[in-house]
Amino acid sequence: MGPKDKKPRPEQDRTDQSLREERQKTDDEFSRTRDDIEVDADAVVQRTRAEADTSQRATRAESDEHLARNDAPQQERQSVARERSNEDAALARERALSDEKLLQEREAAKSALSSLLRLERATTDQHLLSERERSDESVSARDDFLGMVSHDLRTLLGGIAMRAAMLIRNASDDAVGQRTRKDAESIQHFTARMNRLIGDLLDVASIEAGKLTVEPRPEDAIRLVRETVEAFQPSASAKGISLESAVARDSLLARFDHERILQVLANLLSNAIKFTPEGGRISIRVEPADEEVRFSVADTGMGISEERQGRVFERFWQALEIDKRGLGLGLYISRCIVEAHGGRIWVESDSEAGSRFFFTLPRAPAPG
Repeated sequence: MGPKDKKPRPEQDRTDQSLREERQKTDDEFSRTRDDIEVDADAVVQRTRAEADTSQRATRAESDEHLARNDAPQQERQSVARERSNEDAALARERALSDEKLLQEREAAKSALSSLLRLERATTDQHLLSERERSDESVSARDDFLGMVSHDLRTLLGGIAMRAAMLIRNASDDAVGQRTRKDAESIQHFTARMNRLIGDLLDVASIEAGKLTVEPRPEDAIRLVRETVEAFQPSASAKGISLESAVARDSLLARFDHERILQVLANLLSNAIKFTPEGGRISIRVEPADEEVRFSVADTGMGISEERQGRVFERFWQALEIDKRGLGLGLYISRCIVEAHGGRIWVESDSEAGSRFFFTLPRAPAPG
């Protein structure tokens, strides 16, 4: 598949929209400036003509008074009237020709400026298209390389995890065997983290390419929460943290991709367990909210300052050097997954009372 066949990335769509808006602003500004110049020029012409007409009327009034004082014959007065009529007609023709010429000059200037803008914009668009084609080719090559490397890495990690499992199964019950089992469990832990990091990198590549896939369908949000709590209960208990679900009903339908939203909850719970001290509490809740279903994960761990709360969902952003809650890809990927479902995600935090992460999903109607 060539670059031209690829689905546009969200960044490109935003760039195109911004370019269209800037060009429209430029056109509007040119139009306003041109109109202002033309209005000022027309005002000068009208003022000059009015002054000339006033001067002419004064001169003619003096001439009429002179003719009246000298009791000029009627024939002379008629001759003066004809001359004035001819002068007025000639002046009107001259002014009409001047107005027509000015209009033609203005239309020519508008046409020339419009042609120049079209040429400059066409050149800019061609350069932008060429840059995007080169960028798409680079991204395509990067994605292909990342796909091959991630496949090979996961194969190797799978082999390492399998050998670690064999070590655990074959370890003896003596002190040496216990040390071997402990080391093998550490190996399994590290391989799981590496496998998760590879998955995050692939998700980011998919997001950048506009290819993050979600397949929403009616699912039970309550069951998903209970499944998540069950999966993370051992990790929380090992750290001395109380993990509980707060649900007030047996079933609550929403439209979501089960595996993707499980990934979101896993990211939020992993952070909560990581930053909640021993003896702390974590609560996960799901409840209806108008046409949506709202999830929340609350902890009693390290809070996030208000000025940093809006940035924890940015890619590769770190809130504080001692607080790596915003470091890495998990929250960024979670935001993209939730938004791909048509939902929202945000955080509320108090430095003294922990953090509460929320996200919403579209509610699904109950089966009829």
